[in-house]
Amino acid sequence: MSELSRQLDLILRGAVEVLHQAELESKLARSLKDKKPLRVKAGFDPTAPDLHLGHTVLIHKLKHFQDLGHHVIFLIGDFTGMIGDPTGVSETRKALTKEQVEENAKTYQRQIFKVLDPDRTTIEFNSRWMGAMTAEGLIGLAAHYRVARMMERDDFQKRYQDQKPISVHEFLYPLVQGYDSVALKADIELGGTDQKFNLLVGRDLQRDYGQEPQVAITMPLLEGIFGLRKMSKSLGNYIALEDAPGEMFGKMMSISDELMIRYYELLTTEDLTRVKAAHPMESKRQLAELIVARYHGDEAARTARESFQQKFQEREFPSDPDVRLTLTKADLKVDGTISLADLVTRTGLISSKSEARRLIIQGGLEVNGQKQTDANAVLTLITGREYQVKVGRRKFALVEIQA
Repeated sequence: MSELSRQLDLILRGAVEVLHQAELESKLARSLKDKKPLRVKAGFDPTAPDLHLGHTVLIHKLKHFQDLGHHVIFLIGDFTGMIGDPTGVSETRKALTKEQVEENAKTYQRQIFKVLDPDRTTIEFNSRWMGAMTAEGLIGLAAHYRVARMMERDDFQKRYQDQKPISVHEFLYPLVQGYDSVALKADIELGGTDQKFNLLVGRDLQRDYGQEPQVAITMPLLEGIFGLRKMSKSLGNYIALEDAPGEMFGKMMSISDELMIRYYELLTTEDLTRVKAAHPMESKRQLAELIVARYHGDEAARTARESFQQKFQEREFPSDPDVRLTLTKADLKVDGTISLADLVTRTGLISSKSEARRLIIQGGLEVNGQKQTDANAVLTLITGREYQVKVGRRKFALVEIQA
């Protein structure tokens, strides 16, 4: 395999889209010929103090470029953070103060070096050039883009159609992000799939400023531990880089087998063929140990694994449960929910709903490893998913939801 092919294989791992691959191959070939590393940029707005694994999808891709010998730029958007990224929101974001942004930025610098090599990483702040830009300069920058082009963004378009307010300063966000690429002379910019418009603005502005346009590489948005929705602190489905080792290990062990493969692909460089060939539970344990070791060290990872095994070995869900129950939409309420008491009763492992309610109140019910203590609670069931139900200490049911 040629060096160009080797680099492409690693760079394209997990990527959703490359704009454009021919340009990427050309830049890589020139870099190899001239022995001059490419300048690879990814930006992060410090809108919250802690990073989670969803953020590290881009950080790991930066690490791939770094391992290939390229120049990595971790851009902290302390200026754009005060504007607020309008991507994917239905209303104008509340602006953060300069002090809030600066405090959050400090924690980012500490956390990213769990993945990146500090000796080979340049940290930049876009306030360095935007803070010095005059009103005249900002007006000149705004003149490079038309309102019609801005309104091509799905979120702006939807808000306009729904007659929801769009503040003028929100139009500045993609312009400033694009100008960051001009200021840094970026060869490549990484972003989530929701950042595609902003990455393309960077390409357009670089052309306008006489630079070769950057290649834009979009990466998927990592689903949270419950699947379906992207990892987000507001949704409570996240794994923070500074979670305690035991908590981090436990969260990793709670993800589905299907999601585990995706985490392997986006957060590691492990051989996926080997991972898929191994027993899912062992692969998941190895993934959990790998992730904990990365952020807390090998000893903390070993301790977390041993603690998890000791704590859950008697509660581990058996491969051959007592009951396999299949439910359809007809068995659920219109909104796809079912009461916990009804679910337990349907397994046949207890005789009545009243007994089920007593069991729940006494802490004798677990669903997917989570103890349930609210006898009035309902569970939203997703078609195609399986739910592990533990009744008491030694009774198990596997519930599958079919269309």
